Amino acid sequence: MDIDIAYRPSQSLAQVSLAEGESIQAESGAMVGMSPNVRMETGSGGVMKGIQRLFGGESFFRNTFTAQGGPGQVLLAHTLCGDMVSLDATPDGYFLQSGAYVASTPNVEIDTKVGGFRTFFASEGLFVLKASAPTGGTVVVGAFGGIEELACDGELVIDTGHLVAWEASLAFSVGKSAEGWLPSFLSGEGLVCHFRGQGRIWIQSRNPSEYGQ
Repeated sequence: MDIDIAYRPSQSLAQVSLAEGESIQAESGAMVGMSPNVRMETGSGGVMKGIQRLFGGESFFRNTFTAQGGPGQVLLAHTLCGDMVSLDATPDGYFLQSGAYVASTPNVEIDTKVGGFRTFFASEGLFVLKASAPTGGTVVVGAFGGIEELACDGELVIDTGHLVAWEASLAFSVGKSAEGWLPSFLSGEGLVCHFRGQGRIWIQSRNPSEYGQ
């Protein structure tokens, strides 16, 4: 399987080349086009799994695309205008911001985790997704605006609305952007995520919740 991200960073399109028998799973509505020999199957993986995805900002159903009788191609896009990146999934995995998930190889496990009570007030969602793969795999994430990879070596503070994904090896907590709730509110920054440890963080250059305000 080969995943190439074209038209970065503002109108990204994931071009997934599948060998015969290979599959890619994608968020419902992400498919732009596919080869005629690619079969699409829709499923939820169970009612509880589907409900968990709804809490995580994803759709209830997920589509699986499989190349049959030869190689095939699937074109996938994120719902927002912006960048996309493919991440090599690991046993430790990544946390994904609500709505960032686009696609993954079948061996990647996607679970919904509680991101902390305070994240509810940040308008970015109470839940985050955990993507991991004990035997390795790939997960594709999308963003609003460009995606920048940052290295955390100790501590780093990121506005919650600009988060896309981060390595699960990082400890994180959500808190105020300034001393006291009133200064945080007046600053217009709201809540921020405090990261501690060593790992990578992917941020988006624009905040979807602030767009058009």
